[in-house]
Amino acid sequence: MATSTILRGTLLLTAATFLSKFLGMIYVIPFNALVGDVGGTLYGFAYGPYNILISLSTIGVPLAVSKFVSKYNSLGDYETGRRMFKAGTTLMAVTGVIAFLLLFFGAELLAKVYLPKDTDGIAVSDVATVIRMVSFALILIPGMSIVRGFFQGYQSMGPTAVSQVIEQIVRIIFLLVSAHVVVNVLNGTITTAVGFATFSAFIGAIASCIVLFMYWKRRKPYLDKQVRLQNKSYEIPTSDLFKELFRYAGPFVLVGIATPLYQQIDALTFARAMTAIGQTEIISTAFSNINLYGHKLVIIPVTLATGLSLAIIPALTKSFVQKDKTLMFNQINQSLQIVMLLIVPAVVGMAILSFESWGTFYGVKEQTIILNGTLLRWYAPVALFFGLFTVTSAILQGINQQRFAVISLTAGLLVKGILNIPFIHLFGAKGAIIATMLSVFTAVILNLFKIKKSIEFDFNQLIKRTMLITIFTIIMGVLVWLTKTVLSFYITYEDGRLLAALILVVCVLVGGGTYLWLSYQSTLLERILGNRVRIIDKFLNKLTFRRK
Repeated sequence: MATSTILRGTLLLTAATFLSKFLGMIYVIPFNALVGDVGGTLYGFAYGPYNILISLSTIGVPLAVSKFVSKYNSLGDYETGRRMFKAGTTLMAVTGVIAFLLLFFGAELLAKVYLPKDTDGIAVSDVATVIRMVSFALILIPGMSIVRGFFQGYQSMGPTAVSQVIEQIVRIIFLLVSAHVVVNVLNGTITTAVGFATFSAFIGAIASCIVLFMYWKRRKPYLDKQVRLQNKSYEIPTSDLFKELFRYAGPFVLVGIATPLYQQIDALTFARAMTAIGQTEIISTAFSNINLYGHKLVIIPVTLATGLSLAIIPALTKSFVQKDKTLMFNQINQSLQIVMLLIVPAVVGMAILSFESWGTFYGVKEQTIILNGTLLRWYAPVALFFGLFTVTSAILQGINQQRFAVISLTAGLLVKGILNIPFIHLFGAKGAIIATMLSVFTAVILNLFKIKKSIEFDFNQLIKRTMLITIFTIIMGVLVWLTKTVLSFYITYEDGRLLAALILVVCVLVGGGTYLWLSYQSTLLERILGNRVRIIDKFLNKLTFRRK
C-alpha cells in the first residue's frame, strides 16, 4: 500500500481520536450545569470500574489485532487474519458478557466499598444504580474493538475513525438530552439523570456497531476475494493464534488503564479519609473536581501533545528493529520534547488562571469557586506527568521493553495507595492530588531510567531544550500574571461567567501568543516539530506578501 495512503489513514485516525476525546471533554460543561457536583461524583463512581473493565475485557485488542492481521496479510495469508477475526470476536463477546455480569451484579458491593455510609447527599443505592446502568455497554464494546482492529490491519482507518466519532456524538446527545428531560421536564432525581447519562455509553456503542456493520457489508466481497485467491496458509492452531494475540495485546492495555486505576484509589479512599478529618460537607464538590470536571480540563493539553508524540512511535519501532540508533534517538527526543513544548506552558497558564478557567467552563458559584479553583491549580501540574507517562510507556513498547511498564505502573500505584490517605489527612482534598502527582512522577522517572539504561539514551538535548522551554514559560507566566493583575482593576472572575471568560481569553492570547512567538523566533518550534512548522512559514509568507 502506498506510503501516502498509510499516512493519510494515520492522520485520519489521529484526528478522529482527538475529536472524539475533545467532545468527551466539552460535554461536561452543560452536564455540570444539569447535575452539579453530586451528579459528577456519581458519574465518576460509575465510570471508574467501567473504564477498567473495558480495558481488561478488550485487552488492547484494536492495536493487537491490527498488528496481527497486518503481519499475516503481508505474508499473503489472508485466511489466518479472518480466522483471528472470527475467534477474537467470539472471545470478546464472552469477555464482554462476563464483564457486564461482574459489574451489574457487583454494583451493590462496589458501592458499599466506595461509600462507608450515605455520604454528603449520596446513598449507596444511588451509586449502585448508576454502576448498573453503565454496565450494559460492556456487552457490545469488546466485540466492536475486534472489528476496528481488523479493518486497521488492512490499513483502513476510516471504519475506526468514523465509528469512534459517531459513537461519541450519539453518546453525548443522548446523555445531555436524557439528563435535561429527567431534571428539567420530568423533575426527576439527579440519580436518575446520571443513570441515563451513564447508559448513553450503551446507546453510543449501538450506533458504532451499525456504522461498522455497514462498512463490513460493503467490503466483505473484496475481503472474501482475497481469501479465495491466496496461495499459502500457515494453518496455525487456534490456541497459538490467541497466544500471539495476547502477546501483542498485553502492553497496549497499560497506558489506557493507568489513569482509571489512579482514580479508583481515590474512589476507594477519598470519602472515608475526608469523613475522618471532618470535611464531609465538601466530599462531592472535591471528588467531582478531581475525578471528572477538573480532570477533563487538565487533560486537554495532554490529549494534543500525546497525540502528536505517539504518532512517531510506529516509526520508532522500525528504527529500533533496523538498529538505526541515530534516527531512533532523534525520534525519542522529538516525542519527549513535544510533550514539554506543549504541556509545560499549558500547565503554568492553567495554574495562574485556575479560577478564571473554572468560572468559564463551570460557572462562578460563590460557595464552591474557591475550593474548585484551588484544587484545579494543584491539579494542573499532574497533566505534565500524565503526558510523560503515556509517551515514555509507548517508547518502552517501541524499544521492546514493554514489560517494564508493568513495573513502573505498579510502583506508581503503590506510591498512590500508600500516600493517599495520609496526605488527605495532612492537606485535605488537595492531598489526593499531591499523592497522584508524586505517584505518576515516580512512574515517569522509572520509565526514563529504563529507556536510558536499555539503549544508552542521552538526555542532554532534552534537558537543554527543556531549560529553554522553561525560560519562555516563565516569561509567558509573568505576562499572564501582569495582564490578569491589570484587568483585575476593572473586572474579576467573581463578576460572572462571561467576564471570567473574557479574562481567560485575553490572558491566553497574550501568554500563548508570546510563548509561540518566542518559540518560533528562536527556532525552537522548528527544531522540535520539524516539517510541521513549514505550515506556519507559508502562512506568514502569505501575510507578508499581502502586506507588500
